[in-house]
Amino acid sequence: MRLRSTLAAGLGALALLVALPASPAAAAAGEFRYIYAGPGGITLNGTLADPESGVCIDVPETVGNDVPAFAPRNHTDATATVFLEASCDGDTYFVMNPGQNLGHRLQFRSVVFG
Repeated sequence: MRLRSTLAAGLGALALLVALPASPAAAAAGEFRYIYAGPGGITLNGTLADPESGVCIDVPETVGNDVPAFAPRNHTDATATVFLEASCDGDTYFVMNPGQNLGHRLQFRSVVFG
């Protein structure tokens, strides 16, 4: 009887281990800041706080907008790759190290942290 109880407890623990996710979603700690065109052409500040790593993020303010975001500032602890096109697509991209600020001339629509 004792062997069955021990075996059942061991199998239950194993089932719980298998049910747990392998690792929590990683995030870049800090803020990724940028400027975008608002209504009437005014410029506004945008921020991605603690963005998820390894996932392409379209800059929300550029979706459906003809004007891309610009002047990215990577104040996260991860490398950021910014793309001119949405969905991290295309040949035009720039890699930003943590803490790096780029000028107003660099335009982008999406970013991935790694």
